[in-house]
Amino acid sequence: MTTARRYVGGTALAIAAMVALRLVAAAVTPLTFDEAYYWTWSQHLAASYFDHPPMVAWVIRLGTLIAGDTEFGVRLISVLLALPMSWATWRSAELLFGGQRLAAGATLLLNATMMVSVGTVIVTPDAPLLVASSFVLYTLAQVLSSGRGVWWLAVGVAVGAGLLSKYTALFFGPAILIWLLWVPKQRRWLLTPWPYLGGLIAFAMFTPVVLWNAEHQWISFVKQLGRARVDGFNPSYLLELVPTQFVLSTPLVYILGLMGLYRLARGAGASGARVLISAIVWTIALYFAWQATHDRVEGNWLGALYPAFAVAAAVAATFVQWGPRAQRVVDVCRRWATPVGVLMFVLVVVQANTGVLTGYRRDASVRAVGVGYPAIAAEIAAVRERTGATCVLADDYGNTAWLAFYLPRGTCVAQRNERYRWLAAPSPSPEQLAGPLLLVGETNAAAHPALRATFGRIEKVGAVERKRGPLLIDTLELDILGDAKAPALDNSPPVY
Repeated sequence: MTTARRYVGGTALAIAAMVALRLVAAAVTPLTFDEAYYWTWSQHLAASYFDHPPMVAWVIRLGTLIAGDTEFGVRLISVLLALPMSWATWRSAELLFGGQRLAAGATLLLNATMMVSVGTVIVTPDAPLLVASSFVLYTLAQVLSSGRGVWWLAVGVAVGAGLLSKYTALFFGPAILIWLLWVPKQRRWLLTPWPYLGGLIAFAMFTPVVLWNAEHQWISFVKQLGRARVDGFNPSYLLELVPTQFVLSTPLVYILGLMGLYRLARGAGASGARVLISAIVWTIALYFAWQATHDRVEGNWLGALYPAFAVAAAVAATFVQWGPRAQRVVDVCRRWATPVGVLMFVLVVVQANTGVLTGYRRDASVRAVGVGYPAIAAEIAAVRERTGATCVLADDYGNTAWLAFYLPRGTCVAQRNERYRWLAAPSPSPEQLAGPLLLVGETNAAAHPALRATFGRIEKVGAVERKRGPLLIDTLELDILGDAKAPALDNSPPVY
């Protein structure tokens, strides 16, 4: 077997094993509240939604058509998206820097990150964005290596797919422009129609999202683009962002990635390749570093840079020569990055499902992952039957989504407030809202001013406890609402 075939075969087997492990985790782990929320979108497909463009809903819908409305079905396609993402990353690295070894390294290092392993099992808009990002990199690498303008059309398709996944794909625009302006040989493209035709394709694909926003008072654009508003200065958010990326990229990949970016800045590789990688990574990283000086930045918001960052890490691992001390660091990181990444993923899954690694104490996953929710959903369903409630209400989108997923199919479930989150879903009928209604989650509901102004009857009928092993996660109060004095559902617009 030739060396090239050995790299291809070994990498393919490793990726297949990691994907299989993720499929097992997808089947045994209860949904997070965000996943359940996106699942409700997939039940009512639309051109866009309050929080994000529609791609995540399409991904979930396809998976549930194959494997049903189960945790595995919700996550199936998201996990499998790692396969085209890996292929595109391999080809990108090969085109930009040459060599099967570097391509294999980039592919394995990307899959070793928590951003990919956890980020494809927990299906969010980041999963399709990662795939789109890898294809943006691949198609731009084809522009660079082939010199053929027609590849700009493929760039437009990849960017358009990214825009349909998450608004952070907008950063590809300035990153590409920086690349074209910085590299003298690439400036010629600005005098041809090809990049502009690619831009038109991307915008055409994104047009349904624009039209949906225009029909809904620009609700999604205002929410997401409003995050750029500067409101004070708080460097503590920036101090949170750096260790978060250290974990999401896994420590060894993070070290290699920074070393690779350093050597790219010092001239490693051809100018077109090194500037392309650097432009994508630094455009996104520096923007969110700036945003973190005044607002909290979630770690997954930087997901679009990860394919390029993995290529930079592979450059450090296989492409450049280091001094003896740095080379020892590189050798350790290269050898152990993938095993450590797999181990970290397994530990995260075990902890999220059992809590055993912290002695059953609270951790960051305890409220987000719906451990214990199937059990309390059965209790809530029994109370609904006993009380004759015509609809189950909640005051937050997380519990509403979990209830919709885990209660028996056909149960009327609605969020009492924030109705703008459910624009694609039909509202409950007047008969379903006629009552009595079962409110889940409100503690001391009888003292809540908005509920007292809306309902003449507020009667506690029970409570359910959600647990992970011996740990009590939270207690949800169950109240019957009746004798409505005003509409049961609050249709107030969002307040930004």
